[in-house]
Amino acid sequence: MNYPERLNTAIPNDKRKISGESLYGLIEELYPICRSITGDGLRKSLQIIQEKIPLNICELPTGTSVFDWTIPKEWNINDAWIKNSKGEKIVDFNESNLHIVNYSIPVDKNIRLDELKAHLHSIPDEPELVPYRTSYYEERWGFCLSHNQLESLRDDVYHVYIDSSLKEGSMSYGELLIEGETEEEVLITAHICHPSLCNDNLSGVSVAVHLAESLLDEDCRYSYRFLFIPSTIGAIAWLALHEENIDKVRHGLVLACVGDTGNVTYKTSRHRQAEIDRIAEYVLNESGDPYDIRPFSPTGNERQFSSPAFNLPVGCFMRTPFGEFPEYHTSADDLSFVKPGALADSFSKLKKMIDVIENNGTYLNLNPKCEPNLGSRGLYSTSGGRVESKINQEAILWVLNYTDGEHSLLDIAEMSGLNFKQLKQAVVNLERVNLLKRLS
Repeated sequence: MNYPERLNTAIPNDKRKISGESLYGLIEELYPICRSITGDGLRKSLQIIQEKIPLNICELPTGTSVFDWTIPKEWNINDAWIKNSKGEKIVDFNESNLHIVNYSIPVDKNIRLDELKAHLHSIPDEPELVPYRTSYYEERWGFCLSHNQLESLRDDVYHVYIDSSLKEGSMSYGELLIEGETEEEVLITAHICHPSLCNDNLSGVSVAVHLAESLLDEDCRYSYRFLFIPSTIGAIAWLALHEENIDKVRHGLVLACVGDTGNVTYKTSRHRQAEIDRIAEYVLNESGDPYDIRPFSPTGNERQFSSPAFNLPVGCFMRTPFGEFPEYHTSADDLSFVKPGALADSFSKLKKMIDVIENNGTYLNLNPKCEPNLGSRGLYSTSGGRVESKINQEAILWVLNYTDGEHSLLDIAEMSGLNFKQLKQAVVNLERVNLLKRLS
């Protein structure tokens, strides 16, 4: 198997405040680009991300075998339109890159309406919206338009023009490994192949970029691997190239559709009760906001990581799930559909999940015979009545009681109902006075 060429062009980490506006700003920058599973649009998008984080852009040649699949030809497009007999453009790729069926082959001919209709796609139930359609693995051509526009077409001779190419080339994807104290990895992925669709999935791309940016200057226990990949074939290709090292992945998250105003939805890993699944539910429950937990199903972009031979603990973090909002795969999934506040909320909840991932562990109480004298160690307040003091001492008592080598800090948080941050601080205090030792 040929390994991909790696274009290492790391940049200095120019930190800026991570806010809903900065998350939205990256979406704005990427929105106009016509992307696909291969091609210059995908490559340009990765290069924009590379300006923000030190991303490796990997190129996998056409024809490379990746398990049961083959990397397809590279597709690029310059222009596409349909003109009526008066020379008027009735559909124009330059107005919206959704107007072209993704991966359309070149065309330059005159045809009548009856023949043209076989190549036109609309949504009768949403007559004002333009759909998103693809034809990755079968050579054909087509245009997308609103159903109202389709219905308005008159019998005429139409000039159809598509200036595209489908040639030997490569498939691009982006990868960033942020090394931690251990080689054990947290895998965070977002699909980046869709053209001008904001929630699906420029939202996931932007949140993943900003998560990576936030971790670059942190001292992490785990190593974090970020992947920006084409849907389906990207995950398959990455797994094929990294099969020997896949056992390093301890936790995984697929980020998709995280910018709309719906409640957060988390779909569990194939394990259903993996540590990442429990962490997601704990953080969402602790937030006090409405949320939904759904069991694993073999659909969505996490399904390759969850295939039987790999069975990685990878869950999917979303807001409204794909296919369940009417804007899905239409021109309505535009810059007005995603909201800075929703993006910021998704980012914040994911950061809290990472905090639990980093700090969860199993500890051993080094003085397990009854309660140690906390007052002599400065861990017991001698003035009663202070709520803050009571909460901190309660956290210390819970930690001391269940640090028996069998319960993790997450276990204790779930049993006690206490905030994970309070329990983490209790651990810090107990380690400081040599009452606690970390086991894992």
